[in-house]
Amino acid sequence: MGTTLAVIGGSSANTLLAKGLTIAECLGPRRTPYGDSAPIFRCRREQVEFLFLPRHGEKGYTTAALWVNYRANIYALKDLGVERIVSWSGPGAINTKYAVGQFVVPHDVLDETRLRKGTFFENKGIGFVRQNPVFCTHLRGVLLQALKDLKVQCTDGGVYVCTEGPRLETAAEIRKYALLGADLVGMTLCPEVFLARELEMCYAPICYVTNYAEGIRPKTAFEPGRLFEGLASEKELDAVALAVARFPDILYRAGELLAEPPRNCPCPRLMERYRKRGDIGPDWRTWVS
Repeated sequence: MGTTLAVIGGSSANTLLAKGLTIAECLGPRRTPYGDSAPIFRCRREQVEFLFLPRHGEKGYTTAALWVNYRANIYALKDLGVERIVSWSGPGAINTKYAVGQFVVPHDVLDETRLRKGTFFENKGIGFVRQNPVFCTHLRGVLLQALKDLKVQCTDGGVYVCTEGPRLETAAEIRKYALLGADLVGMTLCPEVFLARELEMCYAPICYVTNYAEGIRPKTAFEPGRLFEGLASEKELDAVALAVARFPDILYRAGELLAEPPRNCPCPRLMERYRKRGDIGPDWRTWVS
């Protein structure tokens, strides 16, 4: 296969398939021990190639975050030779320093999910590993550099709280998350990041702010039939559309920057203690349940 970079796309992922990239091949859905993955595409732009997985479905938001088969998706990408994953997500802002449509590269995560399968190592004695930094520092740096090179406004750092969904959060829940130090709220990074790390893959998210979370601004009128039911104005939705349109260029530049450097981060050695103890062997497929 030869492609070591993958992009996991969010609810606007289908627009990426139509703009700015050539779809060279469809590789999936892939069958895994955890069921079928989402569709996987091999994308190309000039000399840069990567795999693309739309986590919510090829045609739009057809699978809510709660029911995404995260284990199948990560397993399938690993099985295809992927070493690095860039994850895109469109969270709401809890911290008012962020503007709608602005890019953020988070540095940490709060996991508030409850029902999702969060590990490959069920009923096993492995997986007791550090989560600081939870996102690959090298890959984060590449994303930040790509945004800088393209002169795209971006905030370096932020805490992303991942909620269960599919509903949006209450104002009281958002106040709780603010007290816990969360800056952004979304539904997709967990357990995705933890599963990728268990298989020693580099993982880093790039986020674009889609709205302000419930209760952050003075109470807005309920508007039935609209996205977020009035949490975001038409002007803000236009800003979000402009942000999504930048993704092909951002991913292409990140792919260029990743063409040469080796993986000099801790991610490929996260399970080293278990190797030394003889608990796991060289074939990662034998690690999982």
